[in-house]
Amino acid sequence: MSEYEIIIKLVLAALLGGFIGLERESLSRPAGLRTYTLVCVGSALAMVVSLDMYYQYYQTVNADPGRIAAQVVSGIGFLGAGTIMREGATVRGLTTAAGLWVVACIGLAVGAGLYLPAIVTTAVILFVLIYFVRFEQYFTGMREFKGVVMIVKDRPGQIGVLGSILGEMGVLIKNIQLTRIENDDLEIELLLQTPAPMTIEEVIKELSDIEGLKSIVRLN
Repeated sequence: MSEYEIIIKLVLAALLGGFIGLERESLSRPAGLRTYTLVCVGSALAMVVSLDMYYQYYQTVNADPGRIAAQVVSGIGFLGAGTIMREGATVRGLTTAAGLWVVACIGLAVGAGLYLPAIVTTAVILFVLIYFVRFEQYFTGMREFKGVVMIVKDRPGQIGVLGSILGEMGVLIKNIQLTRIENDDLEIELLLQTPAPMTIEEVIKELSDIEGLKSIVRLN
């Protein structure tokens, strides 16, 4: 493998990883332009080193050209885990972690000389990251959360009843906050995700039949 070919591979890996990282950077994700670029270039270099060692020693030892590259795929999981955070009932950073994994695979492809698959994969990933958000919003409303505040009579099993009703409706509770107020009442603040095409008004109507409910309002 010539030095010029190695340089081309590393530069191409930097560009492909940078394109995906730039999209993540624009959304202020934990891993952005620099992280994605470094992962892609590092993966490409690992594959280049692995192949070069194989070409040098395959006649004298039983060398495996994919051994170093295989460790990249498994090792990138530690870096991806650092981008995953839990906020209440929601887990954030999974897309960024998956992006790091696929960028590492793109880097390996570039290092192996599979330029077309690497470029096509980059284009597909960018399409998914940019346009699938709109599909999510249109078909499932996954990124739209609605707030509801309820005041109910504090009694055993009240939260369980509430959870059962929302569960039967397919409504996800993203966050719940309980506050005891005067007269032994309980204020319940909910952040809900409704399945399409259900509206928050339908949810409020259903919750209005809960025994002991004193008031329920939607948060703007």
